Amino acid sequence: MTGHTKEKRYECDVCSKAWQRPSELEIHRRVHTGERPFNCSECDKNFTCNSSLLRHNHVHSDKRPFGCSDCGKSFKGANHLKNHQRVHTDERPFTCSDCGKSFKTMNELKIHRRVHTGEKPYGCSTCGKSFAWLSGLWDHRRVHSGERPYTCSDCGKGFKSSTELKQHRRVHTRERPYTCSDCGKGFTQAHSLLEHQRTHTGERPYTCAQCGKGFTRSDILLVHQRTHTGERPYSCSDCGKGFTHSTYLLYHKRTHTGERPYTCAQCGKGFARSSNLLVHQRTHTGERPYTCTQCGKGFTSSTYLLYHQRTHTGERPYTCIQCGKGFIHTSRLLSHQRVHAGDRPFPSPVCG
Repeated sequence: MTGHTKEKRYECDVCSKAWQRPSELEIHRRVHTGERPFNCSECDKNFTCNSSLLRHNHVHSDKRPFGCSDCGKSFKGANHLKNHQRVHTDERPFTCSDCGKSFKTMNELKIHRRVHTGEKPYGCSTCGKSFAWLSGLWDHRRVHSGERPYTCSDCGKGFKSSTELKQHRRVHTRERPYTCSDCGKGFTQAHSLLEHQRTHTGERPYTCAQCGKGFTRSDILLVHQRTHTGERPYSCSDCGKGFTHSTYLLYHKRTHTGERPYTCAQCGKGFARSSNLLVHQRTHTGERPYTCTQCGKGFTSSTYLLYHQRTHTGERPYTCIQCGKGFIHTSRLLSHQRVHAGDRPFPSPVCG
């Protein structure tokens, strides 16, 4: 960018973001308050500022006076045409001062900067969770409403966003474009590969402040923290049972419906979760990609390896609140608790 940047003097008392003019600060505050005082008379949609309403009004007009000389596409505003033309020129004049990444528009740069600042200006009014992008908030709201407008044409499963549907489609196509250089395992998503690699390095960068337990992913830490607080924000409409994560609720609902959408091509066995199908398929292939570094024993899943490693370390993180006895995983704790309840527990399955 060229020229000198004016000093920003007007600071938001909620997120500390600074602005050059008080009118800009007033408009920005509406991000936090949710106020949208400018109303479209055509469709009743609301906006935070008059300029946004004026731009929106073009939606109801068929006029697109600004045409691209390269492809003929037309636009309702000169700025929209200018931004579009960078598709042809690949001009990226807006550069991030932190990482050097360049963008076609100032707005793209502004949104990207939140990766570095950690700013999450869009808050959910139901649960308080915040997001860096408005689209992320829209997708999240479907967790509360249950809306899943994107449907898989193969199995009929619904998703909150088009991105989730695209990633799910790889379950059917078997596409796994992200491969681990250590063990050759493929993944449908780049972040899944990054998280998997921590099973090789042992890295657990997310630590619980209450018990010190480490996790490979921030969302797993968030769900774990609910074991301390007792929070179970996702409830089953059939039986009222509460869950710490929306995915656990989705899996649980299949116990009522009997749905098993993931089927093994070799034996026809159905599974409620795609991860369970993947582990099951290794019983046919004999693959055991997770190996104990201490004794060399192989396992079909990283979870089974984690349980096994506790036989070496002596770690028993699941403790009975009645007698204090510790266990290496939750299923053995649940079986043990039946002793106190007067039931006759069945032996816990051996993982392998």
